[in-house]
Order: sequence, then structure tokens, then C-alpha cells
Amino acid sequence: MRVLLTGWFSFVHGEVTAGDALALDSVASALTRAGIPYDEAWSPVFRPDAMSLREADPARYTHLVFVCGPIHGDQVRGLHERYAGCRRIAVGVSVIDPADPAVTGFHRVLARDGLGEPGRDLAGPPESAPPVAGVVLARGQGEYGARRRHDDVAARLTGWLGGRDCAALPLDTRLDPRDWRLCSTADQFVAVVRRLDVLVTTRLHGLVLALRSGVPALAVDPVDGGGKVSAQAGVWEWPALPASAGTTEFDAAWAWCLSEEGRRTARDRAATPPAALDRLVEELSATRTLKPT
Repeated sequence: MRVLLTGWFSFVHGEVTAGDALALDSVASALTRAGIPYDEAWSPVFRPDAMSLREADPARYTHLVFVCGPIHGDQVRGLHERYAGCRRIAVGVSVIDPADPAVTGFHRVLARDGLGEPGRDLAGPPESAPPVAGVVLARGQGEYGARRRHDDVAARLTGWLGGRDCAALPLDTRLDPRDWRLCSTADQFVAVVRRLDVLVTTRLHGLVLALRSGVPALAVDPVDGGGKVSAQAGVWEWPALPASAGTTEFDAAWAWCLSEEGRRTARDRAATPPAALDRLVEELSATRTLKPT
């Protein structure tokens, strides 16, 4: 007995959603617990390193299981033709038309909806999740002239970040109540930051708001020779990388930010108020009765 696990994630002209992938994980875990051997067939577009349907020899399998998504269309019907010698089961699927040959071609359909009583979807959270990384990048800032390295730093930083196992969340400190994609208030932005594991940023306020929220910041100064990001990192006693930093430095900073030491240091920084506030109050109090000359 050997099972081939398939789904829309298997088709060249399909797609892979988080729900599909997590439903597949649930099925794979259930088969592993039951001691049932299986293989997974993946689209070569999404996972070129994995086994594809073309490579999955029908003679090797006794069963084909189709996981998640709607069962309809030529690609699903093609599975019945290619794996005609296998017992075919659909699980956790939606049935649009029970008479569709894509549906009737299965020996058994364990539907989540559209056929019989609805059942719970198979997708579920993994036992452990990767870190959530907010990303706040500085654009423009033409006042730095020839010292600007913003575009180059952003390209290197995001290219590196794309290879990390993390949930990257693009953020913008710009507020706009007319655009649902942006926060309307500063409090809303901070509410997001507080829920992050790390903030990757080339912006001064990305660094500051992360530390004020007790969140480690992987800060890179996009100005050649150092600008306001480096200055703030200095007064906060927080490490910031120069514009020339590369993969090795990014890796080291990432590991430190996600370490217990990095998280503890960020929490410690959050408890320290800016000294300028006390100095401002002292200045105003000392000159309360004076008029400008």
C-alpha cells in the first residue's frame, strides 16, 4: 500500500494557498501516525525540487488522495484518467456539482461542503510557527544627496529577507484614514508593532517605535557614513548596521534579535524614557516668566 497525496498544489496551472498546504500537513500527519506510507506531488512551478505529478508513476501507488479545494475541471478529471488503477479519495473538499465527472470519478468523497453534511476543514496551525517580521523601509530622503543608499539597501535587505523562514509583514509609518491598507492613527501602527517578533527597518521611527514597544529591531542605516538611524541607535544603545552591510551581517543581527538576549535588551530599552522630555520641561519651567527678546 502506498498513497499519493495530491491537490491544487499539484497542478502546473493551479495555485498553492496556506489553507491547502496546512490541510495537506494534517493529512500527512494522520497517515504518518497510522503508519501508512505516502508521497506528495507538487507543482514544479511552486516547488521545483519536489516530486511532480509527471514523476509520480501510477503503477507505484494503490491509492490517490486529493486534498482540499473545489473538485472540478479538466485537471482533476485528468487525475482519474492517469491514476485509473488507484482507489481515489477526495477529502476536505468543496463540491460544486455532484454530477461533475471530476466528482463522480472519485471512489469516495469526504466533503467539507456541497455533499452531505458539512464537515470541518482540515487546515490547522502548525505545532510551531516561524517569527513574524514587520518590514519598514525608508524611501525618498533626497536631503542626503549622494550619500543616499536607500534603494540599494532596500533591495539587498528584502532579497535577503525573502530567503528567511518568517512571515514578513510590509508596514508603512505613513498614516492615511482614506486608505484601508494604512493605519489611520499612530496608536494603530504601534498596536501592530507590539505583536511582532522583530522589526526589520531602515527608518528612524521603525527603530524607535520597535524599541519603545519592546520589540527587537534589525536596523540598517541607508545613509553612507551614517545618518539619523545610526544616531538614534547610538542614544538608544542599540546596534545598527551600516549601509554597506550584507548577508553575513544580516544573518548575525537576525539571530541576535530573535535570541533571548535580544528580546530582553529590547524590553529593557522600552522602559527608558527620552531624556529630552525632562530637559524640555526644565527649560520651559525656567523661562516661564520670560518674554522673547
